[in-house]
Amino acid sequence: MPDRVTEAILRHLEHNGRLSNAELAAKVGLSPSACLRRVRMLEQQGTIQGYHAIIARQKSPAVATIIVQITLEKQTEECLRRFESRIKECADVKECYLMTGDADYLLRVEARDMQDYERIHKEELSRMPGVVRIQSNFAIRPIVQQGKCS
Repeated sequence: MPDRVTEAILRHLEHNGRLSNAELAAKVGLSPSACLRRVRMLEQQGTIQGYHAIIARQKSPAVATIIVQITLEKQTEECLRRFESRIKECADVKECYLMTGDADYLLRVEARDMQDYERIHKEELSRMPGVVRIQSNFAIRPIVQQGKCS
């Protein structure tokens, strides 16, 4: 279980992954060397899995965000494994979650436009093993993204 300092490190890095080690150390009340040891330990343990840039979608080639619910014909271990193995190969799928409730999976897909999503739907998603239902919703604009408010 993380202590308060570790929680503070994670919270600050989640908000701004570009903080220098000295800035982070000052914010969490550690010496720079102790802070760096903690961050490296969190990276090695896999708690911190990477650092990412938040791209302004209106300035990037992929402007449409589509939230897709996928329902499979069965929820057997084999059916789930086959779907998960294939969905990882689809570069247009940016996030995929196994869900409870009506749909089995929730995906965040990025496409250039409606025609590009039609290609993704026909050539990728509908050909995934075990898929019986695809429900797609186009996002209008992000309100909260990666811990940032718009």
